[in-house]
Amino acid sequence: MTTEKILANKEGPIGFLIFNNPERRNAVSLEMWQRAGEVLAEFAADDSVRVIVLTGAGDKAFVSGADISKFEDERANAEAQEKYTKTSSGMRKILREVGKPTIAMIRGYCIGGGMSLALSCDMRVCSDDSQFGIPAARLGIGYGIEGLGRLVELVGPSVAKEFVYTARRYKTDEALRMGIVNQVFPAQALDAAVREMANGMADNAPLSILTAKRVVDELMKDPAKRNVALCEQLVNDCGASEDFIEGRRAFMEKRKPVFKGR
Repeated sequence: MTTEKILANKEGPIGFLIFNNPERRNAVSLEMWQRAGEVLAEFAADDSVRVIVLTGAGDKAFVSGADISKFEDERANAEAQEKYTKTSSGMRKILREVGKPTIAMIRGYCIGGGMSLALSCDMRVCSDDSQFGIPAARLGIGYGIEGLGRLVELVGPSVAKEFVYTARRYKTDEALRMGIVNQVFPAQALDAAVREMANGMADNAPLSILTAKRVVDELMKDPAKRNVALCEQLVNDCGASEDFIEGRRAFMEKRKPVFKGR
């Protein structure tokens, strides 16, 4: 489950996906997007993994965006650009659709493609020295619906435009106020805080979490396009599950439930 630039490991119920390119502030190449998608698929299929955490190696950056040093090879023309975009978008699609909680653990720079990656996670937790930005306008890069959609959902159209128009970097207090990040911790406390959060989620009923994730996703769609039947089925699945029985019994017996995801 390991390559030079993408690392993956499991700590109990937590699967960690690590972007390992610290000498370039974890800038991402085409190969890294490909491997990251494979790791996510592996975590999705592994029932022992209850929560997925994405982070960057070192303390300088989560992901600082695309690896510009590889643009001449990987994005030199329209055909190459299309392949790169398809691959990176495909990885983020897997991330958004995986049926488990996903957390971006951010320290340092979260820029450009790093923003898109973090925004594709269910939630974002950062260190107090992090910085956020979309420098596309300084590079002549166009951001489409997939690139800006989640940002607009979180901060609204006006602030999303400001992000792109100014191409400036935002500090953590601004990111927290805007709703881009869920929580901010001192840098030295970030790892422990994220692990505590992830383990707490892993103790809860996987089917309940999956239902909440899918229902929230449907609520973000136009009402005419919502899959109401899917939402109802997921709720019914929870009611018919072994975990529902376990939850009731544990409550009555005043003990911690042991959920199995079925």
